[in-house]
Amino acid sequence: MQIRHGQLDNPKVQSLLKVHLADMQTHSPPESVHALDDTALRSAQVIFLTAWQENDLLGCGALHRLDHSHGELKSMRTATAHQRKGVAAALLAALIDLARANGLNRLSLETGTPAAFDAARAFYAKHGFVTCPAFADYPNDDPYSTFMTRRL
Repeated sequence: MQIRHGQLDNPKVQSLLKVHLADMQTHSPPESVHALDDTALRSAQVIFLTAWQENDLLGCGALHRLDHSHGELKSMRTATAHQRKGVAAALLAALIDLARANGLNRLSLETGTPAAFDAARAFYAKHGFVTCPAFADYPNDDPYSTFMTRRL
């Protein structure tokens, strides 16, 4: 598996991001979908990574710098054909390394509360994330959002 920076213009990446957004919209109302669009993923505050096996896209994820010490995981998605093969763990490890290299000491995320997000919440808990209050500009009272964080 090879982790690459960028690749947002790659049609395979665009397709995976469309699947990701559509899936989020299936399980949460529009006001509770916080996935970044293509433009937001190109922000100077975002580092976007992809995982590949030769020319086969395995997954993606992003690190969004919130401030000088705090970052957020965004757009974590494993291609369906590659789930349960360690892709998410490899991307998460790379994103944690990036966060540390960029001087961040806290990493947080927002994920859903419906059952469709059970595996995501369990995955992050397995990797040291604990539930926390809403952060950044997220609303405190969104019943469709779970917030998690960990110190680096």
